[in-house]
Amino acid sequence: MEVTVYILRCSDGSYYTGLTKQTVESRLWEHNEGICDGFTKRRRPVELVFTETYDRILDAIARERQIKGWSRAKKEALIALDYEALPGLARNRQEKADAKRPRGSTSSP
Repeated sequence: MEVTVYILRCSDGSYYTGLTKQTVESRLWEHNEGICDGFTKRRRPVELVFTETYDRILDAIARERQIKGWSRAKKEALIALDYEALPGLARNRQEKADAKRPRGSTSSP
C-alpha cells in the first residue's frame, strides 16, 4: 500500500501538510471542493506543491509530523528540493530560540 505525504499551498499563502492512501489528485480535489473540514476549507483554492510516497504508513506518519513541526522557511526549502539548505535552517531556528533567551539564564535538570 502506498501512502503519500503532501504539502498544499493555500490561497492565503499558508501551507498545509497531510497524508493520504488514495491518489493525491483525489485528495487535492477533496480539499478544493471543501469536502475536508478543517484548515484548508476556508483557504481554498489550494495548490499541490510537494509529494513524497512511502510504502509503510508508519513512515509516512512520521514524515508528516516532522514536516508539520518545521518553519515556513524549511518547508519552502523542501518544496524547492533544496535538501542542502535543510540542516542549516534547523540550526538557524535553534540559534534564534537561543537569542531570545535572557542572558545568564540556565536550565537546571
